[in-house]
Amino acid sequence: MPTRRTLTADELYHQALAAADADRPGEAEALLRAAFRVAKGPNLLVTLGVVLEHQGRFDAARAIFRAALAATPDEPLLNFPLALNLLRAGQYAEGLRLYESRDVRITRTAAGRPTLSFPEWTGGPLRSLVILPEQGLGDEIMFNRYVPQLKARGVEVTLLCRPSLARLLAPLGVRLLPLGPTVEVPHADAWTLSPSLPLRLATTPATVPPPAYLPGGPGGKGVGVMTVGSVDPDPRRALPRDLAEQLLALPGAVSLDPAVTGAKDFEDTRAIIAGLDLVITVDTAVAHLAGAMGKPCWTLIPFVPDWRWMEKGPHSPWYPEMRLFRQPELLDWESVVREVLAAFRARP
Repeated sequence: MPTRRTLTADELYHQALAAADADRPGEAEALLRAAFRVAKGPNLLVTLGVVLEHQGRFDAARAIFRAALAATPDEPLLNFPLALNLLRAGQYAEGLRLYESRDVRITRTAAGRPTLSFPEWTGGPLRSLVILPEQGLGDEIMFNRYVPQLKARGVEVTLLCRPSLARLLAPLGVRLLPLGPTVEVPHADAWTLSPSLPLRLATTPATVPPPAYLPGGPGGKGVGVMTVGSVDPDPRRALPRDLAEQLLALPGAVSLDPAVTGAKDFEDTRAIIAGLDLVITVDTAVAHLAGAMGKPCWTLIPFVPDWRWMEKGPHSPWYPEMRLFRQPELLDWESVVREVLAAFRARP
């Protein structure tokens, strides 16, 4: 008869990670709690918090993240999961401050906050500001809504951007510097990363600037559909092919995938969207583009939403006119598409 051996905390932890990766959060939770009875540690706590979020238990996860931070207060990376949880809950005062602990990557090869000859902006008065991009293309589009606000304050803005956004962002009327192998950054009073703008400008859910700053708006004919994000898509933010085909079969539907449209950059895609009546998209840069144009948009949101979409509800303070269709359970895109199809049929 084989001898039964008690698993170590490390073995339980790695089994939990495998269960979580296989989208079995309940099993992962049980394994993590068993591991925690054997050994304590912030990694166990943070992973447990993430697993609780994957079950929609955001309040319980927040308590776990706080416990992890209290146990290891000198580890700044533990701030980040708590920051995302707080922002998703609309608690911006604390959440935005902790969000500064994120792992900064301006490009694939440029990690960490840059070192420039002038200081990083802390939110005080200034006459000139350099804004550096960070994170994804959709993030860049979303955070650039702060540029008109800064211009209205008399700030001279220099905006660095990805090359695929250079033509799109020209209507902002500021100095644009597309990123390249080398970029000569002009001197200014200060610099900031674009995702830090909400903190520096003391944003709350009630004071998020209006999203629309690009040419577009209501009107047009047809429906633009985007069912997958990047070249290497996140399966939690991409529709299975059979469900994608149902949306592309809607009357007047056209794909917004650049591989189909031939769009060379986001300005090409903006011009296509400008002629459409509605955009239906997963959580990708196209949603932010439609929002920045003021174009009616329906966005399909995964069960564990990115913080900007909040925990629940059909709208977000970042895009008040956008309609959100949320997964009722982890990976349940079928219910979401069914709801979208019913809403489309009910349109006047």
